[in-house]
Amino acid sequence: MATHRIRTRSPRATNAADPAPPLNQDVAPYLEDAAHYPGGHAPAVAFPRDESELASVLCTARTVLPIGAQSSLTGGATPRGELLLSMSKFTHLAPPARTSVTVEPGVTLAELRTALTMAGRWYPPTPTYEGATIGGVVSTNAAGAATFKYGPTRPWVQKLTIMLASGELLDLERGQIQAAQGRFEIITQSRGTITIPVPSYRIPAVPKCSAGYHAEPGMDLIDLFIGSEGTLGIVTSITLDVLPRCSEMSILLIALDNEPRAVSVASQLRDVSLRTRQTQDPQGLDVAAIEYLDRRCLELLREDGTAVPENADALLLAQIELPSGMTTEQIHEQVGLTESTNGATGPIAQLCHLLAEEELLDATELAAPNETTRCQELLALREAVPDTVNRRVGFAKRTIDCTIEKTATDMVVPFSMISESLAALRTAFDSRGLDYAIWGHLSDANFHANLLPQTGADVVTGHEAILDCGRAMIRLGGSPLAEHGVGRNPIKQTLLRLLHGTTGIDQMRAVKDALDPENKLAPGVLLPPTHSSVIGTL
Repeated sequence: MATHRIRTRSPRATNAADPAPPLNQDVAPYLEDAAHYPGGHAPAVAFPRDESELASVLCTARTVLPIGAQSSLTGGATPRGELLLSMSKFTHLAPPARTSVTVEPGVTLAELRTALTMAGRWYPPTPTYEGATIGGVVSTNAAGAATFKYGPTRPWVQKLTIMLASGELLDLERGQIQAAQGRFEIITQSRGTITIPVPSYRIPAVPKCSAGYHAEPGMDLIDLFIGSEGTLGIVTSITLDVLPRCSEMSILLIALDNEPRAVSVASQLRDVSLRTRQTQDPQGLDVAAIEYLDRRCLELLREDGTAVPENADALLLAQIELPSGMTTEQIHEQVGLTESTNGATGPIAQLCHLLAEEELLDATELAAPNETTRCQELLALREAVPDTVNRRVGFAKRTIDCTIEKTATDMVVPFSMISESLAALRTAFDSRGLDYAIWGHLSDANFHANLLPQTGADVVTGHEAILDCGRAMIRLGGSPLAEHGVGRNPIKQTLLRLLHGTTGIDQMRAVKDALDPENKLAPGVLLPPTHSSVIGTL
């Protein structure tokens, strides 16, 4: 029977005489994450090899910042004087079982994929960057393109081992420890029984949300640590659900003449796919993800010499899962039957009927699963957009104004509010005369509006636009923080306050104080300062 109380344990020492790892003074490679958040500084980097060494570091350091691949886009992996705590030596990957796999946090998504593929298994809810570590994915409740079908990280995590700031370990298994009377109790060796209150704020009903500590009545303790961005404990072991070998994946490109039509076609693809999953029709159309690029994205790609469909003002890129073993010839056969008769059946036939009704067959390209090169080329179109935006931002920072920085939204709403969401994004940026591009996971109504700043003043104005967008998404029932987390970014920390209110932030601080009373773990990450200068601009 589930309970709200659990005991900690001590790590098993592997070298009791000298468990502390040596410190590396060469910190230069570790002073910023992928957000290039400025001002990073740290006294040293520790590379613990096991839980005993990790506990030794925590017991002697004043503050630590756990890091993995440092692929964070929020400044959450940029140090501010803490001892850097690299988990890169925690790389054990157990042989995959039939329905699960246990890994240490330093294992990358690419390494996990390779091991699972060899075992005939698959872990689907991965973000785009395969160099990210599993520990980082868990710490941000990361999500990716296929969230529409597979959800974010949280429901796939079945077990966690967490080291608390005291160096004690918690072994958590989903379904074992649930909140009672709005709290958890942990019986520790160092502090006796500690009580962790469950925040009372409501998490928006959206497919992805990385906005502070998870909270819901009767919640599972394991979910408190997923998405906590390393502020409550350090993950040392993770057990994930896995599936049998993945389905055959086909990539669909649809060129459209405007944004509303793109939303309409994507809505139809979603509806058909949801019916397929509900009825478990093996011959039904099953779209796992739909990506979107707007007109400004396509203009930027054309400027860089990237081939995109002529006259298109919007692109949809969709991942379609097909029955196992379906060949290119069978796909072409279904297309041919669809063009000659309305009696054709199968997922490709359903797709062609839908596109024919929209008069989009001639504007569509379908790359079959075994056409791997073309599939990769189409997927690369999506990744080329943030690359080209980031290059332009970096060039402007170097040549125009050193205060220029990447400025973007990461917001999500219920899909029924998708048109209102896009309208709010465009109003916020257009009304300020800003240059920007929108792309993102249209199947989740999760968009990234990225500023193309020409001056430092554009960045300041862009921040104002983002705060306006955040207020709009909250009114629409969404979250202004979808999949990248909060980190140290002051705008994101302000959005967190807008979402949960001052009371919600105070409740998060109560959770942090209960588990980490000395504020040793990732101080300044996630939780905004008590008196934020950004708040004064609201």
